Amino acid sequence: MTLAWAAAAGVIAAASFVMGLAGFGIALVALAFLPYLMAPADAIVLLTIYAAVFSLAMLVQLRRDVEPRALLDLLFGTVAGTPLGVWGLAALPASALNRLIGLMLVVAFVLEARGLYPQKLEGRWWGLGAGVLAGVIGGAVGLPGPPVVLYAATQGWSARTVKANLQAFFVVNQGAILAGYWWAGLLTRAVWGLTVGFALPAVAGAVTGALLFARVDQRRFRQMIFALILLSGLLLLVRG
Repeated sequence: MTLAWAAAAGVIAAASFVMGLAGFGIALVALAFLPYLMAPADAIVLLTIYAAVFSLAMLVQLRRDVEPRALLDLLFGTVAGTPLGVWGLAALPASALNRLIGLMLVVAFVLEARGLYPQKLEGRWWGLGAGVLAGVIGGAVGLPGPPVVLYAATQGWSARTVKANLQAFFVVNQGAILAGYWWAGLLTRAVWGLTVGFALPAVAGAVTGALLFARVDQRRFRQMIFALILLSGLLLLVRG
């Protein structure tokens, strides 16, 4: 066991804990640190694999709280946006896009803190737009969560429904992205080796977070979401 492996395992365990607790955030947390410990593209693909597996596991538990009709526009949008994002990861530098995403997240937090963030967005174009952005951003830099999480915050869903709907969305989103990564040749033997090597800390973190979810109330859940959004936005602005 090397120091680099231990550091990466700690990052992945912490990020998986956030995923288990909030239903998203594994890449938001981990991608602030993992690119210093492994190739950025490998880190993005690795976290996409874990996010897909964890989302499917949580979806099985939360399936009765899913609202399928509320997700249709998001799902259509993400399938449409994913190919462009996968092409971006394979062909373009991600630093400028990272900083743009970071700025958007910080602005969203400021609007929430000042009571200006909308409580309700109606109309299917909002869902389609959030889905497309999640596909593009998820495919390019491994961060599909922010657009759909911000959209979910405007739909009046309970904390449990938010988490359930996010998992249903991410199963499709991450599945489409992984198919794109396979097509682009990004699912390499090295990535599968990393996936197996860090499986134990990832699972331990996700299970611990899931067990603590029942103790989080609606107000604190929303506060936690926007705190994660602020932290992620600042890290993306700084790291690029």
